[in-house]
Amino acid sequence: MADAATSTAQDVAAAPRLKKELGLGDLVLAQVLCVVGSAWVGVAAKLGKAHVAFWLGAMLLYYVPLAVVVTWLNREMPLEGGLYQWAKLGFGQFLGFLTAWNLWAYAVVCVASVLFVVPTDLAYMIGPAAVWLPGSRLATAAIIGFIVLAIAAVAVRGLALGKWLHNIGAVGILLAYGILLLLPLLFPSRHPATTYTPIPWQTPAVSWFSLAVFGQMTIGALSGFEYLAIMAGECRNPARSIGRSVSISAPVIAAMFILGTSSVLTFVGNQPINLIGPIPQTFRLAFGSSGASGRLASFAIVLLLMRAVAAASLLFTGLTRLPMAAGWDHLLPNWFTRLHGRWKTPVNSIAFVAAVILLLVVLSMLGVHEQEAMQLLQNASTAHYGIAYVALFALPLWGVARIRRRLPLWVKLASIAGFVSSSIAVLIAVYPIIDVSSSLSYALKISATVAFSNLLALWIYWRGAGNRRLSSPAAS
Repeated sequence: MADAATSTAQDVAAAPRLKKELGLGDLVLAQVLCVVGSAWVGVAAKLGKAHVAFWLGAMLLYYVPLAVVVTWLNREMPLEGGLYQWAKLGFGQFLGFLTAWNLWAYAVVCVASVLFVVPTDLAYMIGPAAVWLPGSRLATAAIIGFIVLAIAAVAVRGLALGKWLHNIGAVGILLAYGILLLLPLLFPSRHPATTYTPIPWQTPAVSWFSLAVFGQMTIGALSGFEYLAIMAGECRNPARSIGRSVSISAPVIAAMFILGTSSVLTFVGNQPINLIGPIPQTFRLAFGSSGASGRLASFAIVLLLMRAVAAASLLFTGLTRLPMAAGWDHLLPNWFTRLHGRWKTPVNSIAFVAAVILLLVVLSMLGVHEQEAMQLLQNASTAHYGIAYVALFALPLWGVARIRRRLPLWVKLASIAGFVSSSIAVLIAVYPIIDVSSSLSYALKISATVAFSNLLALWIYWRGAGNRRLSSPAAS
């Protein structure tokens, strides 16, 4: 294991030097952009007034432990590739690759699910004339396909341009949530029968449904702090700045989720919640569709569209770095490590990832409605992400002695809480929280996707490891 760690450090040191474009301000905005989505307040709102108890539980058992463990691991190992490099140093190359694969699979699926909100948001922005848009598979595929090609072009140009898109998207989601939180105060006469309570309290019911929602609120809504560590090699002073960005953004993100869910509940009331676009739905219920207030609703929804495109771009940029890092270790073909001559970005990896996302979007829409397709994507990404998080929280507990030797007690306790929460989220990911055509078919699709994905990872790893042995000096 020590030899593997030494080899890994040498490989990273020998990797091509990337441009260091990200400062602390960029990282804080990127944390907000990566973590805060518009759909999760709708998922939490399905719990009614009990949502605060679930948010607090998720934050105590998952959110805070994640921030603690990520900050500690990044300080110990500030390496480009983030969790991939951490797992490789802590568990060896095989488990490192499998962890990175699940993180990569999550990000691919997550980009698709983030972009799935765009047709729904556009329909709410335009008004009743566009109500058909989210239900049209052809229109949805065309819109998402255009955005994927656009963010791929930005990724080729690099973070010198991409970080501005990400920063603008983060400001957009902050403004959109600011409007959302003010709605109950601005339009008290438009409340349904419910009364606005910023922080309501209700004892949560214990059921499979509530556990499934809890799983989505943890790994789905509150995850992402570790994601920026993938781009540590492109950050200025990553050992310090990534941890500081987590501590600055965490309380802001917590307030946005809790108060945002309360605002959605206030206006949606007992109506069905649109899990793809709960915030645009709330804006239309509050502002209406005509006049000056209707135009203000459209502007607020534009802010959400900015976030969706920027978040997809940020996730896309990060996930293209994982095949590059695996190529550095000769587990994937060197084709993935090729950098653009001028911009120094992994251009082949970018093209490959764009093609995979486009294929996934098309496959996810076969035979299901848009909300079920969205939930399939979200739960499949939750399962993959959960596996990566199980490895993340296991690192301080069962990683190599070199890591455990310096482990403070409070980091160990945080790791235990996060490990348990992540394991629950993985196991409950097959349970649907919406009406689906078949619960069994729904569960089988997710299980088969995760199983096939990891079997493919095993095949790629053993093939790559075999090629590496054959090409090593000892073999010749």
